Amino acid sequence: MEIKIVNKSNNSVPNYGTKASAGVDLRAFIEKDILMQPMERILVKTGLFMELPVGYEAQVRPRSGLAIKKGITVLNTPGTIDADYRGEIMVILINLSNESFIVKTGDRIAQMVIAAHEQADWKLVESLEETERGAGGFGSTGV
Repeated sequence: MEIKIVNKSNNSVPNYGTKASAGVDLRAFIEKDILMQPMERILVKTGLFMELPVGYEAQVRPRSGLAIKKGITVLNTPGTIDADYRGEIMVILINLSNESFIVKTGDRIAQMVIAAHEQADWKLVESLEETERGAGGFGSTGV
């Protein structure tokens, strides 16, 4: 699949790290370093703009290494970029650690996965088919 991308940053166009990678790294493109305090959230620009085909979305997800090593994660995980959005790709980061963290331009801040999706035809009904599980959720099938 081909996706049109405009890169207004001085970072390279996102690419896959390995042949089997599902996601590409998103890099910060900011004028000056951002000091994140514990529990602070920020919006980080990437300088990237794209045109997804209809029927696809881009999911913005945390980078596992940044999350485990520094406590930095994507706040609305996964963030969804719709096919009709033409604005700059931006990432909402939050610092869940007890230490300050500095975001610099060029830093790998998140990953992005392209995924196919469908739109449902919603049918209003009065009841739903019964199942063994029923309305049980939030651990109702075991820990």
